[in-house]
Amino acid sequence: MDNAIPVKSLVCLTSQGLTTARDELCEKSGLGVLRPSCKDIPLVVVVPCRRYPNGTMAIRNQRGRQAVAVLCLDWCVYLLARVLICIIQALSLESCQRLSELLASLFTYVIPLRRSVIEDNLQRAFPEGDARWRTKMRWAMWQHLCLMICEISLMHRKLHDTNWRQLIELHGGREMVLSMFDPRPSVFVTAHYGNFELNGYLTGLFGFPSHTLARELDNPFLHRFLIDFRESSGQYILPTRRSADLAQRILESGGFLAALGDHHAGAKGCWVNFFGRPASCHKGVAVFALANKSPINVVFSRRTGGPFRFEVRWLDNIDPSVDPSKAGVDELTQWYTEKIESFVREDPKQYWWLHRRWKDFRSPRQRQRHQQRIEQKRSKSTASLPPRRAA
Repeated sequence: MDNAIPVKSLVCLTSQGLTTARDELCEKSGLGVLRPSCKDIPLVVVVPCRRYPNGTMAIRNQRGRQAVAVLCLDWCVYLLARVLICIIQALSLESCQRLSELLASLFTYVIPLRRSVIEDNLQRAFPEGDARWRTKMRWAMWQHLCLMICEISLMHRKLHDTNWRQLIELHGGREMVLSMFDPRPSVFVTAHYGNFELNGYLTGLFGFPSHTLARELDNPFLHRFLIDFRESSGQYILPTRRSADLAQRILESGGFLAALGDHHAGAKGCWVNFFGRPASCHKGVAVFALANKSPINVVFSRRTGGPFRFEVRWLDNIDPSVDPSKAGVDELTQWYTEKIESFVREDPKQYWWLHRRWKDFRSPRQRQRHQQRIEQKRSKSTASLPPRRAA
């Protein structure tokens, strides 16, 4: 044991290595290459090991053993997910719908997953609904999520550039295309609503290369698999962390950026009202729009019938360089949050109520300061209004 030579061996993979490698590649390549592919970048993490004179190696400490155990567990979860996807791809659309209904009943009545979170979110967002209505919404939400997973697994086979008109109703397509052809940069915002994966898939299918900000999964194998799916049609995924410089260069070059506007951003995020409750949002969407004088477009997709029957709608847009009342981070974030709330209220069963969207760990002093800033802005906006004329 005393003759062991401490060395470091590359024995496992992490999503952190993916982000670091992508950032380094983009920094070295410049603006010409803004779309590195996940599968071309090795993912490695260093685990401390000991090498013995006979050539054998052993993990040196408890931390290294835990890293390998986590890696093995992630790989098993990934293998199980791939097996389930293979089974789904062998089913018909009618069977997928029946399977989603069966799983919804299982997760609602037999194994009530995240029941307390969903019940609390629905009760606070829709206080007029009773317990029976909330149970019905829980079942409908799980049925929608399970069917959405089936649709994602079958999207490459069922949705093509030759048949999308038979499956999708496009509303506001003219405004959407004009925003994409605008020489100025554009920002598109949607939410965890409907089949939001369809938005990026369609833009790539139509020939518009989009760059989407997306959170990295903790499982590196599932993360790479999901990235390969998202980038297969032409969209390019940027990690939400350490991608600010790259996103800024994309907008400066006249491209357009897409993001989910209902991610929880923690205590340091931008606090806005969402369904009458304070919710934290990331400031990046508003900061990018203000820095590049780019309009913000709110779009969404939702199911209108059975599997692969969708409505894709361009809802509204705002140009902060034209509207001075929305020339701040808080004002822009509140604006698109209100738009998200409007289409969620139209069909709440297609929203992800299982998220802890309204987590608030701020101290009472921080909440009081936030309320004072809101009141000051309201008083300033009221004072800037022209006086009313006497009748």
